[in-house]
Amino acid sequence: MPVKKEPSGRRSVQAETEVPGSPEQVWQAIASGPGISSWFVPTRLDGRVGGTTASEFGPGMESAATITAWEPPMRFVAESEGGPGPGKVATEWTVEAKAGGTCTVRVVHSWFASTDDWDDQFEGHSHGWLSFFQILRLYLQHFDGEPSALVQLLAMSAEPQEKAWDALIRPLGLAAAKTGQTVTTSGGPSALRGVVEVVNPPQWPGLILRLDQPAPAIAHLFAMPMAGQVLLSVRFYLYGAAADRAEDIRHAWRDWLDHAFPPAGPAPDQA
Repeated sequence: MPVKKEPSGRRSVQAETEVPGSPEQVWQAIASGPGISSWFVPTRLDGRVGGTTASEFGPGMESAATITAWEPPMRFVAESEGGPGPGKVATEWTVEAKAGGTCTVRVVHSWFASTDDWDDQFEGHSHGWLSFFQILRLYLQHFDGEPSALVQLLAMSAEPQEKAWDALIRPLGLAAAKTGQTVTTSGGPSALRGVVEVVNPPQWPGLILRLDQPAPAIAHLFAMPMAGQVLLSVRFYLYGAAADRAEDIRHAWRDWLDHAFPPAGPAPDQA
C-alpha cells in the first residue's frame, strides 16, 4: 500500500481486512499473546497502557514496543522503542464491528521523516500484513480459541528469488497450485493434504494452505529478499491436539530444509 505523506512530516501506511467474529472474539485474536501467536508469530503482550508487546520473528529478530493506548475491544496503539531507521514508529490496531457478524481489522504504521529512505520498507510491511490477515481470517473461521503451536522454520538461498521459491515448492508438488484446489504434496518429510487458500502474485511469492494432514493446521510458505540473499519461510500453525506434535514436525521439516538448502552455519531458526 502506498505511503501517505502529510505536511507535518508524518508518514503512514495501512492494511485492513474483514474477518468473522464479534469485536470481543477478534480483540482476543489481535490483542493477546496467545491470540496473536495463533496466526502471526510468537508474541508476548501485557495489555495495559505502559505494558509491552514483543513479537519474535526469528533468532535475534524480536520487535518490541510499549503500549500507549488501550481501549478494548476496539483500539490499541504500541510505539516502538526506537533504534536504527526512522526512529520511533507507532502501530495502531482498530476493530470495527460490521453487519452480519464480521469486523474490520485495520493496522496503521506511522512515523516522522523528512526523506523517502524507509518508504519502500514500510510499503513491504503492508503487503506482508495482507498475508497474515488471510491467516487471521482462516484462524477465526476454523480454529478460533483452540490451543495452538507454531512451527517456524527458515532457510536461506543465494539463488534469485524466483529460483529459490521454485526450489522450495516444486519438490512438494505445489509449483502449479491454484486457489481453491485440494492438494496432497508429493515430497517433504510427510504428505500435506488440504485446500490451497491463497496463492500470492509472483512479486510476493507465497502460499497458504488449510490442512487436515498431517494435522489440523494452516501452512504458510513464502520467500523474500534479505541481506543479498532470499529468505525462505515455512510455518505450520497447529491447532487442537495437533499442538502437541509441534516438535516432531519441526525436526522432520528442519532436516528436509537442511537437505534442500544446506546451511553455511546453523539454520536461521536454530542460531
